[in-house]
Amino acid sequence: MKSIHRRYKNIEIKNPGYSSYICFTEAVVGRRFSTQTISRWFNRLVSKDDYASSDKKDILKHLVRLSNSPTTTKNKVKSAF
Repeated sequence: MKSIHRRYKNIEIKNPGYSSYICFTEAVVGRRFSTQTISRWFNRLVSKDDYASSDKKDILKHLVRLSNSPTTTKNKVKSAF
């Protein structure tokens, strides 16, 4: 599963001012990654200075929700009314 890593690195290069947590969040949003995949790459890519260790469980839950959230589309269905 190198896709999170690849997306993370691209975001990091394009946005040098972003923290590792923000880059990681951008890499997983709407991509439907599993909890295990997000957790594994979070541990590898996100600096421990970017979050409090006591909040890690809640952060991972939030990232899973963001990853599995429905994506929006540009083509919206027009209402008949």
